[in-house]
Amino acid sequence: MGKVAVKYKIMCDPETEDANADVIAEAMNGLTSEVGVVQQVETKPLAFGLKFVEAHCVIQEGDGTVDAFEDAIREISGVGEVEVLEIGRL
Repeated sequence: MGKVAVKYKIMCDPETEDANADVIAEAMNGLTSEVGVVQQVETKPLAFGLKFVEAHCVIQEGDGTVDAFEDAIREISGVGEVEVLEIGRL
């Protein structure tokens, strides 16, 4: 099996009062998953003082592996929307 490079845009949950992009970025750096690893994490400005987290990840290719990795991201406290910006085979 090969590997897939995925770039994610991770937004803070507007319903969570203490959601913070910097805290989410730290949690992404420490994310452990059986199907993938986080290579790089950046906090970027969005608009009006809002920020989002951009994460570059390498995930094992296979049925359901990307979904399993996204589920691990969603388990981080304060994470709202998780969007795939780019995906490609390595």
